[in-house]
Amino acid sequence: MKSVTRSLLFWLILSSGLAFWWPLEQTGFDPFASTGVLLWSLIVVTMFSLGTLVRSDELVPLRRHPWWVVLGVATQVLVMPAAAWLATLVIPMDQEIAVGVILVGCVPGAMASNVLTRTASGSVTYSVSLTTVATILSPLTVPLMLRLTLGERTDVSLMKSSLLLSVLVVLPTLLGCWIAHRSEFFRRSADRFAGTIASLALLWIIATVVAGNRHRLEQINASLLIALLMVNLLGYAAGYAVGAIARLPERLRRALTLEVGMQNAGLGTGIAVSLLGIDTLATIPTAAYTFGCMLTGTMLAVGWSRVGLPNESGEDG
Repeated sequence: MKSVTRSLLFWLILSSGLAFWWPLEQTGFDPFASTGVLLWSLIVVTMFSLGTLVRSDELVPLRRHPWWVVLGVATQVLVMPAAAWLATLVIPMDQEIAVGVILVGCVPGAMASNVLTRTASGSVTYSVSLTTVATILSPLTVPLMLRLTLGERTDVSLMKSSLLLSVLVVLPTLLGCWIAHRSEFFRRSADRFAGTIASLALLWIIATVVAGNRHRLEQINASLLIALLMVNLLGYAAGYAVGAIARLPERLRRALTLEVGMQNAGLGTGIAVSLLGIDTLATIPTAAYTFGCMLTGTMLAVGWSRVGLPNESGEDG
């Protein structure tokens, strides 16, 4: 079951490829497009499953070095929206596409960063702490960053997006964490299955959006890909640079690098659909970024795993 999480990039390509090239004329039925109404439920399932995997001992940095977490979350919240905003300024694009690019920069870090941090020999405890705090703060940070970067270019409601993130992201995460903390049986079950369930739900979210935007995805051009790569690489560079300037141990620098650059674009896709509708062009950048950050993040993590770690003391995990 854990093979799905460990091979997330492979399953992402496979599921989205099936959704894109599904033989609708031959089968007369599209299992991906027909489940578009379930997107909200899939987001709730994903975040609840992730919440069940959060353990108190994984949040050690919050208690021992809270400023490390503040530094990491602040880096992500400030750098990524700015990078996305900059990309929309220097690269011409449609207004709805620009909304999607900026949404990529505003959402919290991806759950896959926790998996890749382990591969990269980084601090998983620090990565989990950053993901958890950024997710809990997202009802405040995401609408605020959207308003600051987009201004009047979109009719996205600040209150609606904040309420949406609270219901779809924070409440399921906290509920999953609370239930796992209260029930030993549930916690053991979550350790076995929750990661796979979250991964499968995320894969289906992306596949559903791909199916609903087949004709639009065919129109992805080089300028959009360059814009998304720009956001991604600026995130990695800023994450590592901030970690180096703050003199964090190498394991924490690697975790921060992956956490900043790898945005939860699957969540961004769900938010775009929920706020702007299934037909919005804003889902194209979020869907494309999911592929991009998984690819570059995997390459970076594997490269780091081969390089190894310098001899230094740092946060375990």
